[in-house]
Amino acid sequence: MILSLLLAAATPKLPTWEAKPPPGTTEAAVMAPVSAMLAGIGARDGAAILAQAKAEGGLTAVVENADGTRAIRRRSWAEFAAGIKPGPERYEERITDPAIEVDGDIAMVWSPYLFLIDGKVHHCGVDHFDLVRENGAWKVLSITWSQRTTGCGAAQ
Repeated sequence: MILSLLLAAATPKLPTWEAKPPPGTTEAAVMAPVSAMLAGIGARDGAAILAQAKAEGGLTAVVENADGTRAIRRRSWAEFAAGIKPGPERYEERITDPAIEVDGDIAMVWSPYLFLIDGKVHHCGVDHFDLVRENGAWKVLSITWSQRTTGCGAAQ
């Protein structure tokens, strides 16, 4: 027993990973625009984000303020994309173990996330993506997310 504990303590921590559905599945097709949108955020490329979005949709954030109050902020895709500008900071949004539900031509992805700036946790919460399939292609209709700066843990 003691040997097992010593070996476990000496074993280096494994890298974190994002659970991905198997290629060629409906779930993988649903995740494709979500992953592309997150890559667009990382590249600070508003056009790449808009390419994955359904224009009539939008974004809603429920932000926890420092005093514990919450504010609801709503933006159109165009407003959001216009705010994504090149800059020196490196953005990265990591989602982990997404729950994916599909019914015909609608889908949702629900996942905890960490948002990092230059590799340091800036905020965290849960992302909820609503998607629709039109002419065989999945598009993100809307994203709703919670946003807080406490209880985020460290980037791994």
